[in-house]
Amino acid sequence: MGLISRIFRSRDAPKNATAGSGYSFLLGSSASGKSVNERSAMQITAVYSCVRILSEAVASLPLHLYKYTDTGTAKATEHLLYFLLHDEPNPEMTSFVFRETLMTHLLLWGNAYAQIIRNGKGEVLALYPLMPDRMNVDRDEHGNIVYEYMVSQEDAPINKASTVKLSPSEVLHIPGLGFDGLIGYSPIAMAKNAIGLAIATEEYGSKFFANGATPSGILEYPGTVKEPERVRESWNKGFGGENNHKVAILEEGMKYTPISISPNEAQFLETRKFQIDEIARIFRVPPHMVGDLERSTFSNIENMSLEFVKYTLAPWVTRWEQSLSRCVFNDDEKRQLFFKFNVDGLLRGDYQSRMNGYATARQNGWMSANDIRALENQDMIPDEEGGNLYLINGNMLPLNQAGAAYEQNNNNISEGG
Repeated sequence: MGLISRIFRSRDAPKNATAGSGYSFLLGSSASGKSVNERSAMQITAVYSCVRILSEAVASLPLHLYKYTDTGTAKATEHLLYFLLHDEPNPEMTSFVFRETLMTHLLLWGNAYAQIIRNGKGEVLALYPLMPDRMNVDRDEHGNIVYEYMVSQEDAPINKASTVKLSPSEVLHIPGLGFDGLIGYSPIAMAKNAIGLAIATEEYGSKFFANGATPSGILEYPGTVKEPERVRESWNKGFGGENNHKVAILEEGMKYTPISISPNEAQFLETRKFQIDEIARIFRVPPHMVGDLERSTFSNIENMSLEFVKYTLAPWVTRWEQSLSRCVFNDDEKRQLFFKFNVDGLLRGDYQSRMNGYATARQNGWMSANDIRALENQDMIPDEEGGNLYLINGNMLPLNQAGAAYEQNNNNISEGG
């Protein structure tokens, strides 16, 4: 199938792949002339920093499995999936490493895949990450989605290059932003021109300083140069690179004229700084988190950090929760169980703000001492000492009873007199 036919294939043709699985055509050479792909993009510090921040943030959040009960919800610690997602999804990696790996795939390729290993009862025994660039999502002759994964010797020495077909029940698929709701598009591919400019700018700076920060120049000769290439090579060898500070001796009326174009005039530094903001914008990461503190103050960093949790992490967390529920639960479990990331710790303010909030909650009766201590990771107070008591101020009355106590007190005084 040709490139054009893959791009414009119809969604309503079940025998063809789902629209969007050929997203990789967007990768390649950018407008700056630099080749951009997921691995070359990670060599840009801003991209690496954004991917690391988001992947580590999602991986470090506590992930719990909950069940619905008659009184509300409770942790389903006895369920096998609780241990797999909270502690160890497979014998080779921890939950942190597993989620960090899949989140990195999601940020770079726009999709995250993991193979689901089940027993004869359909219970999930393990989850193993799969490389997105070796996965193809297609439809069979009945219109059902199938996953085709290219196996290689990189996975295991005993493997031979082949393609393995997996059913949806065997794959945990977390798609990113896409056009058809089934396949996510690579953020790197979508922003290849911005990342390509960052690559080109960084390469220019490296070459500039490798040449001793000395711009090119012109060798003027009063006569005719018979072998210009030999003269240029001789000059570069003698006075370029590490030898740029040597004193040049010119013969036969030859004169050297430098071409003075400073980095500021070429807006080199401004371009590099702008590309950091541009890449941070792609991943919706606050600039101060990637080291750009130019517009940051003590008063606004906390607000930007809270916005990062609400507007950047929250959508990713919701995407994870719903994809996990869709892929690993059977129909009965979907009505009884759900996954939940705990982001409360990231939303906490400074110490004084937390204490003021706890005081308000305690005085108005909707938090006990143990509720507060649990949020602060402190030991519980026993029941006999009032750890689970809910208190309320006694001087608060309904509005229609506001004068009742005063009137009763006056009546008692009159009767006593």
